Amino acid sequence: MIPRYQKVVFVVLLVVSIAMAVILVRLRERAHDRLLKGEDLAPTVAPAVAPEVQATLMVANDTDGTLLSEAHSLPLPKDAEARARALLEKLLEIYAGAGAMHAVPGTPRAVLQVFLLPEPGNAEGKGRTGGQAGGQLAVVNLAGAFADGHPAGILTESLTVESICGTLHANLPQVAEVRFLVDGQARATLAGHADLTRTYLTEEIADAATGLPAAP
Repeated sequence: MIPRYQKVVFVVLLVVSIAMAVILVRLRERAHDRLLKGEDLAPTVAPAVAPEVQATLMVANDTDGTLLSEAHSLPLPKDAEARARALLEKLLEIYAGAGAMHAVPGTPRAVLQVFLLPEPGNAEGKGRTGGQAGGQLAVVNLAGAFADGHPAGILTESLTVESICGTLHANLPQVAEVRFLVDGQARATLAGHADLTRTYLTEEIADAATGLPAAP
């Protein structure tokens, strides 16, 4: 004979099972109704869009080997590192366009990251360049596909590197130095000529550039 407590446990479990089955059926029916009605469960609030701001791109010109200052209205994020990457992506997008004065094949995500670090020596108040305290070192991590597809030649490679440095300095004046990585690793040259092992001083490039706007 089955003990009374086992009968009670069995009845309770049976009731619970039936209740769960009913709940699951109702949830399934509600989900099906929503699907039939075309109910949009996505968030109704539109994602935030970065406001457009005036930016300065230092665009290379192969004709005379100079950098030309071009003003562009771009949607740029507030974060300095994300802003730097967006600026450089736009610069390289110009180079990949038809009729570019400095033609370089385009590559998706040509700039993987830009890191902004305290300039070496700032612990003593000044960096190696002798600039004001608070100067930064920008580390630009380029995609290997971009470097591998870049046209070879001392002039064309140097102009790409210098235009990157000049664009960073024009929009982020605190960037005093720039170093380069390719796919996160040190690389001797961009495409066989431009030295990527050195540290580039942005003020020197800015002083030598043509059409550079006055410093703020």
